[in-house]
Amino acid sequence: MTMQHKTLAVGALAVAVVGFLGYGLWRAGQPAPEVFQGQMEARETDIAAKVPGRIAQLLVKEGDLVQVGTPLIRMDSPEVNAKLAQATAAQEAAQAVAAKAQAGARPQEVEMARMNWQRAEAAAELAKVSFQRVENLSRDGLVPAQKRDEAEANFKASRDAAIAAKAQYDMARTGARAEDKAAASAQVRQASGVVAEVEAAKAETELHSPIAGEVSKVLAKAGELSPQGVALVSVVDLKDQWVVLNVREDRLQRFALGSEFDATLPALRDNGVLRTVRFKVFYSAPLPDFATWRATRSGQGFDARTFEVRARPLAPVADARPGMSVLVQ
Repeated sequence: MTMQHKTLAVGALAVAVVGFLGYGLWRAGQPAPEVFQGQMEARETDIAAKVPGRIAQLLVKEGDLVQVGTPLIRMDSPEVNAKLAQATAAQEAAQAVAAKAQAGARPQEVEMARMNWQRAEAAAELAKVSFQRVENLSRDGLVPAQKRDEAEANFKASRDAAIAAKAQYDMARTGARAEDKAAASAQVRQASGVVAEVEAAKAETELHSPIAGEVSKVLAKAGELSPQGVALVSVVDLKDQWVVLNVREDRLQRFALGSEFDATLPALRDNGVLRTVRFKVFYSAPLPDFATWRATRSGQGFDARTFEVRARPLAPVADARPGMSVLVQ
């Protein structure tokens, strides 16, 4: 190789080295690509007891897959059982009273009332005849006026007793009044409502899953007392997942409502390649003031609010779990 050729080779190498160094310095001076990191979340439902009681049996464990209506926990509540017995007894008593009002008096009672009325009628007729005789004798001066007055009083009392006996007979024959029957029926409905209420409370002693999904938490233990309204089991719906990103407002335009973007999940790979998922934004709202980016100098820049952005995948993501990281470049 001639000296000229060597000089050209060295020059070319030097140019290449300088170019490489220049490119490296240029790349080093460029800002790093902005990456937004979020995480997957899913709809989680807490199941709590509506009535207090003691945990009798746990029917599921964390990680179990459940369907709508799957039994989760059985509870024992003696108080509810006692109230149900009381309500049932009150309902039976009200039904008996209503049946009696509807049926009226027994045939024997009706016959007894008829006989009392006839006996009172006969006594009144006898008292009337006796009064007429004493009155005639009184006109002739054969009996004193006091005897006449006593006979008249006895006649009127017997007549009133016959009228009362007739009323008793009519009441026994016709049965209870319409108002009494309506009141008895209302008592039955009221007692039935109490029974239904207690039965509903008893049904709540067995907790069922309101959604299909996976049991994420079991917060109760057998034998423990559970107060009303405290969550005992949590179920997560893995079919209803979304990603949550915290985005500064000067970057928010990229994540406008209805917009779509691609993201990768580091935990999921297809043939060794990070899985890319397409998301669509459905929610955006500012976070509280503690998440605000404050300007470092007065008069320069502005306080930038941070927004919570939620986006759902356009298609179900197999093997995705709540808490997985999501990267958006």
